[in-house]
Amino acid sequence: MTMLKNTQRNYGWIAIALHWIMALMVFGLFGLGLYMVELSYYDSWYRGSLDLHKSIGMTLLLLWLLRMGWRFFNVAPKTDTHCRREYIEQIAAHGMHITLYVVILGLCLTGYLISSADGRGIGVFEMFQVPALPWSINNQEDIAGDIHEILAWSLIVLVAVHALAALKHHFIDNDKTLMKMLKPSA
Repeated sequence: MTMLKNTQRNYGWIAIALHWIMALMVFGLFGLGLYMVELSYYDSWYRGSLDLHKSIGMTLLLLWLLRMGWRFFNVAPKTDTHCRREYIEQIAAHGMHITLYVVILGLCLTGYLISSADGRGIGVFEMFQVPALPWSINNQEDIAGDIHEILAWSLIVLVAVHALAALKHHFIDNDKTLMKMLKPSA
């Protein structure tokens, strides 16, 4: 049971699973988004890819909410800081995590605003409907679409920097930062 929750030294299985599932969803959504923008209205998979993108996006929002709750109610593993450079890296890492969370939320919200601009809700895997807001603004779909695209590309760049930092910790610093997000240790 203790390996499910975070400890002072490591992330638990729930935090690890949320991290990697969300990472896979982000890459899948990005790839699907790139594919979708190349389709015309008359392509056979135009509607299906759009519905899948919306459903995965709403699921990502749900996982984001779960992750924020899990993060709030769990301890965060501590990192030992022995020098000023490590302290600055720790602050930068914290800032990166907050930025990643904010950009993911922004992507989900702008996707919702794009999809619900016409006043219709969003069907999620044909299981339930996320209702549209009772109001909209002029050009909501276009404005939200432009912001959504900027945030999507920004997220991919941020994720690349995040991954490079994890690899730096593992291969250059020889510390356990990356391993904490792969497997909890007793």
